Parts: sequence; structure tokens; C-alpha cells
Amino acid sequence: MKQIVILLMMIGVNTTIAAQQQQIHLWPAAVPGETAPKQTAKVTPDGSNNVTRLTDVTDPILEVFPAANGNGAGVIICPGGGYNILAINLEGYEIAAWLNKLGYTAFVLQYRVPNKEAGALQDAQRAIRLVRSRAAEWKLQPDKVGMMGFSAGGSLTARASTQYNVHTYTPIDKADSLSARPAFSALIYPAYLDKGENRSLTPELTLNSETPSTFLFATADDFYGNSALVMAGALRDAKVPVELHFYAKGGHGYGLRTGNPAGEAWPALMEKWLKTAVK
Repeated sequence: MKQIVILLMMIGVNTTIAAQQQQIHLWPAAVPGETAPKQTAKVTPDGSNNVTRLTDVTDPILEVFPAANGNGAGVIICPGGGYNILAINLEGYEIAAWLNKLGYTAFVLQYRVPNKEAGALQDAQRAIRLVRSRAAEWKLQPDKVGMMGFSAGGSLTARASTQYNVHTYTPIDKADSLSARPAFSALIYPAYLDKGENRSLTPELTLNSETPSTFLFATADDFYGNSALVMAGALRDAKVPVELHFYAKGGHGYGLRTGNPAGEAWPALMEKWLKTAVK
């Protein structure tokens, strides 16, 4: 805990929030499909652009940031990093601080990396169920637990939102009897959603009328920008409530930091959307 507080102080996140933080290990015993021993995630030597990058996640955890004046809703945050690392401050802790200000209890998910896409989906499903099972602890309504993600975390959020009925692991406790469907989803500059033929929707993303209401934000100059366009069209075709914002410039990997037009734009748009999506 002391190390986490120091890290949050270094990146400028409110330390009052840090002091309130909890850590929840997703898997109390063996991690399904994991062969490496459990260990604390490693910080990579690359700290460029003031981004703290984690890797070698073998013991997935949720870091909990309760809102001081909560509105009864929670958001699980999936940082990006190409399924290789987790940009834990840029797309995790800083997002949690912003959500807290809006009244949402935030949960930063350290899902398995590197190159463990199947394990990451198991972690996402387990995280949603665990938060629902302990909703009363954070004064949440179980049906108001959503998910958001950035880049590869956006991919993971989309997978969790479309494969919630797929049994990816053997149940281990009562929490696993609960639904793994996010109540709502937000995909910020998502990646890997257009891996189908001719850059169409990634085949594993099976959409229907029960797919959660979704917010998407991306830019035309983002190499992965087509993912948001393809996903928005597929959601529309499936008659799922969807809101897409597609800006000209911004690139990729900006979080909500100032100095980037896209990073300055999407938070206000999502804040407004959340008021209608979280009912």
C-alpha cells in the first residue's frame, strides 16, 4: 500500500483517494491457466511521457477508489498497452480520480499481460462478478457496474461486453454465479476491433440486442481509428444504443491529459453520456 501511495503522489493523483484505496486479488488460489508464480506486477524501465508501465502481471488485482459522494454506480477501468503492458497511471489511476469527482466508484483492473488475451478476459469477467458480489460494501447498485477501456483495454472491454455469456473459467465461489455483463461500456481510442475480413468487425465480438449501451471516442489520425467506426456500425445494426465521437486529430494514447484536443474533449462528452446511460 505504501508503494502505491508514493506512486500516486509522483504522478499527481489526489493522495486522499490513494489513502482510501483497497486491493482485491481476483483469484484467491490458483489463477486459471496461469503457469507463472503469483507476483507483484513489474514496472518497466520505460517511463517516457510520464507514463508508468506495468508488465508481468501474474496475480491480477482490482484497485478500488470509492467516491466520496457516490451515486451508486461503479466503473471498472481497463488500461491499455497492446496486451503487453498496462499504462497504469495514464489510463488507470488518473481516470479513477476523474470518475471519483463525478461520483462514480472506480476500479482499476490489473489484468494479465504480456500476451495473455484469454487470461485477460477471464480477469475482466471475474472483476465484474466480484464487484457485483461486494456492491453493498461500496454502496453500489449491482446493476450499475460498467466498464471502460483504452486501446487494448478498449478491446478487452468490448470482449467483456459481447462474451459475458461465454464460460471462460471454472467457477470458484458464489460471486461466479452473478452476471459478467457490464451495465454500460465506454471504449476510448479502442484497438483490435476490426480484425475481421477487409477490416470488418473482429469475429469473436458477437453483438445482439442485449449488448450494453456503448460510448466510443477516437480520431481520424489514430492508426487504430477504424476500430471505433466498425464497432459503432455493428452496434447500430444490432440496435444497441451507441454514441460515437470521431475527431480529426489527437492520435492515440493521450488519456485525459491537457494539451491534446482529443484528450480534452472526450471526458465532457462521456460525462454527459453517463448521465443517460446509467439509469
